[in-house]
Amino acid sequence: MNWKDNITRWRSLTPEEKLRRNWEAIPMDVSQSMAFEREPVAMSRIRETLARIEPPALLKPRTVL
Repeated sequence: MNWKDNITRWRSLTPEEKLRRNWEAIPMDVSQSMAFEREPVAMSRIRETLARIEPPALLKPRTVL
């Protein structure tokens, strides 16, 4: 798979799926960034902090009226 296939696949995702994947990538992104700055943080601590933050509206289960 090359970069063009990856872009095509990303563009075919729904906005909700793109947001969900970005939201789930936050702990790894933060962890790598902190390690790069020589201030490593445990991934579990990042996940705990993220769990306290309200997810974007598109990630919440929709209620049926």
